[in-house]
Amino acid sequence: MFDKYLIVDGSLRNVGPADAPSGFAFEAKLGYYRGLGLSMVEALDVTVDGEPIPPEAIRFDEGNGPLSLDEMETAFDRRWPFGASATITVERSGGLAPGEHQLGFSQRLRVSYMPFPSVNSDAKTLSVA
Repeated sequence: MFDKYLIVDGSLRNVGPADAPSGFAFEAKLGYYRGLGLSMVEALDVTVDGEPIPPEAIRFDEGNGPLSLDEMETAFDRRWPFGASATITVERSGGLAPGEHQLGFSQRLRVSYMPFPSVNSDAKTLSVA
């Protein structure tokens, strides 16, 4: 339903020193209409140019400091509100080359009243300056 809004347009960028990026980041939104506790986010998957990113290289930050996906499992006091952007950072030596990249992002969410996980996916072509 909200899948086409998961990846925020124009948000892809390298992180770290300009001459030696340590990775890349983008802004993402939640695909569930009520917001969720971070412990209810079962998985965040990222691909760039068709290459899947290992989960241990992904960090999530809703504004209260970055967490690994494992740390999110026990972040019972933190929430991802609907409509709020979170920063997804990927550790990747050298970051991304300038130009266009195909970015894929999916979320698997555990919603209390649903008997199955909610899976939301988005893919966009974004540019790195």
